[in-house]
Amino acid sequence: MNAPRRAAAAAPLSAFVLHRWDWSESSLLVDLFTRERGRVAVAAKGAKRPYSQLRPVLIPFQRLQVQLGRTPADAAAEVHLLRSAERAAGPPMPAGAALLAGFHLNELLLALLARQDPHERLFDAYAEALASLHGADEAGVQATLRAFELALLRGVGVLPTLDEVTLTVRALDPAQRYTLHPEAGVVLAAPGRPGVPGAAWPAIEAALRAADGAALRAAVAPWAAALRAPLRELLHYHPGSPPLRTRRLMLELHRLATRAT
Repeated sequence: MNAPRRAAAAAPLSAFVLHRWDWSESSLLVDLFTRERGRVAVAAKGAKRPYSQLRPVLIPFQRLQVQLGRTPADAAAEVHLLRSAERAAGPPMPAGAALLAGFHLNELLLALLARQDPHERLFDAYAEALASLHGADEAGVQATLRAFELALLRGVGVLPTLDEVTLTVRALDPAQRYTLHPEAGVVLAAPGRPGVPGAAWPAIEAALRAADGAALRAAVAPWAAALRAPLRELLHYHPGSPPLRTRRLMLELHRLATRAT
């Protein structure tokens, strides 16, 4: 009688840590965003022990190479065993306002992405966004946030085509200003309300289609303030959740800064 064949080890995955929770006195549950398999929950046994090789590795914003204990045949399992994780090449962790922006990106991914649903282009956009946050000034941070929010909404299939009026499928008037509505898509901005010129939307749409992060940030940078409120509405509308924690923290920090002045 032949001995049973052992299942082949799963291939390494490119990953980022989105969030981690205490599982026991010595272990963690970790939500990973992987390029190959999307969001994956893993159990990191012993990761809290002082001598664990996982302890200094399982932190946000560091690109990792991870290997799971389950085989591809078990891909539907809710929680996988983390066999190993090591740092891969990538930029250093953001700092200051950029660090808070990075946590905002993580919360968005946790809110909008289902588990076990690969989004390779979105993974690449996230990695590029983290790199662009490093050393960015406030304008650069805001452009990166708006660009990634657009890429995320497009990646999960809820962002309409941006170079036409959604309900009429008519071309945008370059002389008019338009905004985004959670249900109606691209619409004319109300008089006196912020909007993006019709001439600017095609460049944003082209950069999204090309998955060109640098071009997308450049296209949205002049209109980051006008896009902030409508994108916030879309992001709140689709996950159907209360305001994100990082957004509440940003608002509170703004209030404190205003009082100080």
